[in-house]
Amino acid sequence: MIEIRHLSTLLALSESGSVSSAAARLHLTQSAVSHQLAALEGYFGVKLVDRGARPVRILPAGQRVLELAQSVLPQVQAAERELTQLASGSAGGVLRIAIECHTCFDWLMPVMDTYRQHWPQVELDLVSGFHPIPLGLLSEGQADLVVLGQKLRRRGVVYAPLFRFEILGLMAVDHPLARRAWLRPEDFAEETLITYPVPPQRIDLMRQVLKPRGIRPRIRTAELTVAILQLVASRRGLAALPGWGVQNYVQYDYVAARRIGKSGLWSDLYAATRTEQAATEPVLDFIRTLKDRCFATLPGLVPIAR
Repeated sequence: MIEIRHLSTLLALSESGSVSSAAARLHLTQSAVSHQLAALEGYFGVKLVDRGARPVRILPAGQRVLELAQSVLPQVQAAERELTQLASGSAGGVLRIAIECHTCFDWLMPVMDTYRQHWPQVELDLVSGFHPIPLGLLSEGQADLVVLGQKLRRRGVVYAPLFRFEILGLMAVDHPLARRAWLRPEDFAEETLITYPVPPQRIDLMRQVLKPRGIRPRIRTAELTVAILQLVASRRGLAALPGWGVQNYVQYDYVAARRIGKSGLWSDLYAATRTEQAATEPVLDFIRTLKDRCFATLPGLVPIAR
């Protein structure tokens, strides 16, 4: 028979496109995911997915189960929230969110809109501005949840993995580097790197690729993503931004994008909360809503292995 875990597995498989990614997202082994699919297919005597396709292809029978998952799972989650709220009284209050990644604002607003439907009695507040030490907002009581790219050891802070994404090198469409299949660290040496006004140690390209090789490009800053892309398109320099944040600009040939290194440059995002808040249902559901919506709408995301 169909169980909730089967629905969750098929939904994760549909959104991630591979057994390995679905397993990582569900915190299962690949064999466990394959076993679930095989058991369900064996029970009904019909194939649900074509696991040999890349990405995995959901077959007609699987589409019917997927429709069920898309209908039932939100209802299950809504019931769990309502039961939690009944058990705790009102479960109201304020959830203050700070975010380190500038391009994350593009997807954060829809996440907050969805969350408000889940928890109308919880007031959401966005802690704006540049924060040189984002984790300090937690210890100082100025934020309840911080989205950031590094897990730094700090007493009283708990991290929840969100997702991994690729950072692409961006250049003007007629730039000589646009003829390359991928960019090398040396390609940035004589270029101007256009980035957000953050310390170099918080820029993944600088921290992971350029600094270890002693490469120190000229830096020019802009606060808005669109301003960075305008400068890149005008051949004022190169940039390195998340692929999901620049997809439309690349598709319309406003700028060109190339991988950084043969295997690409990848970055992780985490949600950091204080220990005493980490297990509360409003916080857990915000993290769950964030991951569900981002995996469903942003291209190229992969789970972070725990």
